[in-house]
Amino acid sequence: MDEFDVVVVGGGSAGSAVAGRLAEAGKTVCLLEAGGRNNGMRITTPGLLAIPNPAANYMYETVPQKGLNGRIGYQPRGKGLGGSSAINAMVYIRGNKWDYDNWAELGCSGWAYDDVLSYFKRAEHNVRGPDAYHGNHGPLWVSDQKWPNPGSIAFVEAAAQLQLPRNADFNGEKQEGFGLYQVTQKDGERWSAARAYVEPRRNASNLDIRIGVTVQKLEISGGRVTGVTYSVGSRQRTVKAKGAVVLSAGAFNSPQILMLSGIGPATHLREHGIDVVADRPAVGSDLQDHIDYVSSWQVDNNEFFGKTLAGTLKVAKALVEHRRFRTGRMTTPYAEAGGFWTVMPDAPAPDIQWHFVPAMLEDHGRTDVKGYGFSLHACVLRPESRGTVRLDSRNAADAPRIDPNFLDDDRDIATLREGVRLSHRIVTSPSLAKYEPRDRFPIDLDDNAQLDELIRNRADTVYHPVGTCRMGADEDSVVDPTLKARGVDGLYIADASIMPRLVSGNTNAPSIMIGERCADFVKAALAG
Repeated sequence: MDEFDVVVVGGGSAGSAVAGRLAEAGKTVCLLEAGGRNNGMRITTPGLLAIPNPAANYMYETVPQKGLNGRIGYQPRGKGLGGSSAINAMVYIRGNKWDYDNWAELGCSGWAYDDVLSYFKRAEHNVRGPDAYHGNHGPLWVSDQKWPNPGSIAFVEAAAQLQLPRNADFNGEKQEGFGLYQVTQKDGERWSAARAYVEPRRNASNLDIRIGVTVQKLEISGGRVTGVTYSVGSRQRTVKAKGAVVLSAGAFNSPQILMLSGIGPATHLREHGIDVVADRPAVGSDLQDHIDYVSSWQVDNNEFFGKTLAGTLKVAKALVEHRRFRTGRMTTPYAEAGGFWTVMPDAPAPDIQWHFVPAMLEDHGRTDVKGYGFSLHACVLRPESRGTVRLDSRNAADAPRIDPNFLDDDRDIATLREGVRLSHRIVTSPSLAKYEPRDRFPIDLDDNAQLDELIRNRADTVYHPVGTCRMGADEDSVVDPTLKARGVDGLYIADASIMPRLVSGNTNAPSIMIGERCADFVKAALAG
């Protein structure tokens, strides 16, 4: 069978939700995914996320970043069912109420906080039970951490010692404060979007899951998308869509596929010899990402994760425990604790987010650091800098050209500066100071020039790219507020690329919410 009601391109966080909900509604759905099934222990064991997994990660890189002293940044992206929810730190954060109300003010009607809250609740199975902000009947399991590292608990206490409030629920009435994160886990295992939405319907006759495929382009005829052409090895095949195609390939690959299909900035497409179907300059533009600085301290306490013989043996023992009982320290998301706070006077909502990691991180964990210690991320929640995604070639298998343009706007480094300073103040509080932490990159923090140079030498993404197929009411936007692509009938886009502004927090839960909403929009259109 090569004709379906809906073809979904990409089985990541949003795509899994779209495909699962449409199949649940009785539509015939073909789900196309470049990677594999992502159901082995390397994915399901939370603590193994620290080990690079090329089979489940595109491991993209940026072009040299002038704001980072010419360094090339790292951009991990999930590959395979579940997408980035299969390789991320599982932190369940929705963003701030202000974010969604701001979307609505920008013209995205129907996307205010009160509009999206019901979709967050519908998606969620929170182990704490239902309340005004949470659901417990959805497919996405959200759990409390049962085995947090003592250092993570000490971090929350250290913030409280600075009179920074505790917060037991960052997705509840208020986002401000510090605490342990809830995580997308079920009974000690990673609970990706694919495990939530796709795997329960794997054997359904109306859901055709095709993994290991490379989408070449969307088929467009008479201004309407009619199907998708993909390749497996050297062979190509086209699947037809009677009702709609939903593009859910992520903030990098969704604009890439659009451009390969002739939808994007006309001049750029012609440079690559691609016939222009629709001149859409916003495709691949408006890239926003959370610029993040990781402060790092060394300690002599072996309660933390450490690259020592004893530390490795402890992890090995914990891995055995996890395989037997799904308990213990290998349930860690590493980003166990964190918080949200406002550091700039004119911010409408918290402008810095922290992630506390009970291990020393260097270069996204790709460089081993000997000994024990901890790290503290601080990221700018609503960056002003804007970047682009462009084609590097006409080959669909090649990585796109990614330019986040980090720290291009001086407001971003000014905010990050204050976030890093607060990181260091927290670590001097008694609860963490008792470990006698040694700063691995000591400078005069009061000297803006020294601090800026340190930030530009070490900052990078915290993995939340959005905006490259932005939603809006204006004709220049890529999709309208029902996620329907402008200029091409029958085409919808559902992933983080549609966000008109980056949310104040991790992007996985919002991406799943976007997938839930898109499924409703497509169902309504097909019913009409």
